[in-house]
Amino acid sequence: MGDSSGVVTDLEGLFGPDLLRDGLRGKLRELVSELLEAEVDSTLAVARYARSEGRAGYRNGTKPRTINTALGPTEVDVPRARLFRASGASTEWQSKIVPKYERRTASLDETLVGMYLSGTNLRRIKQALKPLLAGTPLDKNVVSRLVGRLKSYLDNWRERLFNGQTYLYLYLDATNFRVKLLSKVRKLPVLVVMGVRQDGQKEVLAMVQLLKESEAMWSEVLEDLKARGLNRPTLVMLDGHGGLRNAVEAAWPGVSVQRCTVHKLRNIQQHSPKDVYPQVKSDYDAIINAETLEAAKKARATFVTRWKGLASVIRSLEEAGDELLTFYSFPKEQWKSIKTTNPIERINLEFKRRVKTQCSLPSESALMLLLFGLLLSKQLRFRKIDGWEKLVDVAVQHGKGLAKAAS
Repeated sequence: MGDSSGVVTDLEGLFGPDLLRDGLRGKLRELVSELLEAEVDSTLAVARYARSEGRAGYRNGTKPRTINTALGPTEVDVPRARLFRASGASTEWQSKIVPKYERRTASLDETLVGMYLSGTNLRRIKQALKPLLAGTPLDKNVVSRLVGRLKSYLDNWRERLFNGQTYLYLYLDATNFRVKLLSKVRKLPVLVVMGVRQDGQKEVLAMVQLLKESEAMWSEVLEDLKARGLNRPTLVMLDGHGGLRNAVEAAWPGVSVQRCTVHKLRNIQQHSPKDVYPQVKSDYDAIINAETLEAAKKARATFVTRWKGLASVIRSLEEAGDELLTFYSFPKEQWKSIKTTNPIERINLEFKRRVKTQCSLPSESALMLLLFGLLLSKQLRFRKIDGWEKLVDVAVQHGKGLAKAAS
């Protein structure tokens, strides 16, 4: 709308009245009334004003209710009824379409939670959804209760079984969050495991919040996954955390490991003088971007010879050994996807983007509900790995029994 001078002062004034929405809203009350009447008729086993010896109860008038929907607030008259009980008494009928005490439709609740999980604060949610929430109070407790509904789903997700599903590749990484624990804000790690399904789609298999990232903690996570039916992977991508590497070896002795080429470059950068780092990086890129394993090894030998004067740089490179080049043993179409832990880095960045406006999260449970909510609400979307069509060939090569993938 605009002010008396004709100047547009809000979006409604800019776009004009929504005649389609207003028309649909007018029909919505009629439609909801019809649904409620059909629901109560079905429950009572008798139509309104009809007579039947087999009726399950009787009507008891109506009660006005305001329901906030995706089209805005709608006034409806909810039928009231009493249901017969075996004892001879009666009980009040409750509609499943418009449950008692519900003021918002499920789709509107989904919108509220989605906006919250995407990083929108309560004030902005109120402003954005003002036309849909007219006359309905919305405080932080409302959103907290809605988010709290995720807990049962999170518990089930943590305990789900993996029997029958094969993940050839696993990505493992951890990220830290500031969480209030014992009256003090602390940095706590969340250990993340992502798998690659037969169809190439990435899937988060586990997110575990622990007090610290260590070999024991990673072993606990991996053993739990194995206990729930996770099969031995063909390839594991991870960073240079020694405890993680040991935990992987203990879980799956001899499994192929790809050290993240991005993490290794970051480590090399820390040991390189600033003025020579561009050339160091160029020579490093020649190793991980070579066309063949033989060319990569030749480039690595050249790197070692050229930068032997930087002992810490050479130690950092050699520390990873041939696990920096494992990806060369897999289909070339997949190299870009499997030589780094970037898929989990993507998750970590989204997690941190969501919580950057909060100095800390109030509890460990709040942290996990938020992270799980981001997955459940599809705030995070993962694309298939490059060259996923070659996964069946990899399975055959490594003795896995995958079915031929559909194109």
